[in-house]
Amino acid sequence: MSLENIRKKIDGVDEKIIDLLNDRMKLALEAGKLKQEKSSEVYAPARESEIYRRIDSLPNGPLSKDALKSIYREVMSASLALEKPIFVAYLGPEATFTHLASLSKFGSSVRYTPCTSITEVFAEVDHQRVDYGVIPVENSIEGAVSHSLDMFIDSELKICSEILFEISHNLMASCDIKSIKRVYSNPQVFGQCRLWLEKNLHRVELIEAASTSQAAQRARDEVGTAAIASKLAATLYNLTILAEGIEDLAHNVTRFLVVGRQMASRTGKDKTSIVVSIKDKIGALYEMLEPIRKNGVNMTKIESRPSKKKAWDYYFYIDMEGHAEDASLKKTLKAMEERVRFLKVLGSYPQVRTP
Repeated sequence: MSLENIRKKIDGVDEKIIDLLNDRMKLALEAGKLKQEKSSEVYAPARESEIYRRIDSLPNGPLSKDALKSIYREVMSASLALEKPIFVAYLGPEATFTHLASLSKFGSSVRYTPCTSITEVFAEVDHQRVDYGVIPVENSIEGAVSHSLDMFIDSELKICSEILFEISHNLMASCDIKSIKRVYSNPQVFGQCRLWLEKNLHRVELIEAASTSQAAQRARDEVGTAAIASKLAATLYNLTILAEGIEDLAHNVTRFLVVGRQMASRTGKDKTSIVVSIKDKIGALYEMLEPIRKNGVNMTKIESRPSKKKAWDYYFYIDMEGHAEDASLKKTLKAMEERVRFLKVLGSYPQVRTP
C-alpha cells in the first residue's frame, strides 16, 4: 500500500473518530442536564476512576494504557467544559508542579486560577469562586506538607480525589553551569536534590523561593543565577536546561489532593482520610487504633501534627482503605469516635495506583 493510500485510510478513520466524539459530547450534555436537575457536581471522580479502570481491563494494542488515559483525560476535560465551565484553583504560579498535576487531572479544557498560598486555594473553593482546588500534601522523599494538613482542621471542604504525580527536577539558567553563583528553588525541592547539589554545586548559594516558577523568573532576570524547576518553566521563561532529572532518588512522587464541597461517591476501591485528636491518658493512641485492627480495615498512613492549641497536644491524620459509607469502615469510625476527643472525616475518594 502506498503512503498516499495509507493517509487516505487514516483520514477516513479520523472522520469516524470525530463523529463518535461528537456523539459522546451530545450524551455528556444530556448527562449534564440530569446532574443539574439533581444538583450533583459535574465532575464525578468515581466515574473518572471507572473509565480509567475500564481502559486498564482492555486488551493490549499498539497504544499503551497510559497513552489511552492521556487521550481520555482530554476527552473528559472537554466533556466537563461542555456540561458546565469548571474552575480549578491551584498553588501557583503557572508552571509549578501543582499546576502540572492539576493539568494531569483535569486536562486543558477547564479554567485554572493560580493562587499564592495553600490558604488562598482553600478560600477560593470555600467562597465558591472556583469549583475545586489542588494542593500538595506529601512527597515520597521529603514527607508531609504540613501547611496542607493544618488547613483541614477548620475547613469544611472535602477531599474528593487524589493525584500521584512523578516529579523530575531540572537545573536551568541563562548562563553556563560554571558561571552559576546562586540557585533558587522551593525548600522541598532543595531537599529532594540535596546530594546532587552537594556533588555538583557545593560552593553555590542556595536561596529559597516561594515556588519553582518564581525561582525560574529570578533565573531569567538575574545574572549568574539558576533555578531548579519543571521543563515547562524553562520553556515559559526562556531558560536553558543544564541538567535533567537531578533528584536524588528515582520515583520521586508527590501526592496532591483535590478539595471540593462534596465527597466522592463509592467505587469499591476507595480511600478515606480522617483527622483525630486523642484523649490525654495512658494507652489513648492504642485504644484509638484498636477498632481499625478489630474490623479488618487496612490503615495505609498515619501522620501526627501539633495541635498548636497547647504544648504536646497532637492531631493524627489517618488514611484507610475503603469508603466512609462501607459497612466495615462506618462501624470502625463510629467506634473510634467514641474513644477520642475529636474525629473528622476529611473525605472518601477513589484510590490511585502509584505511577
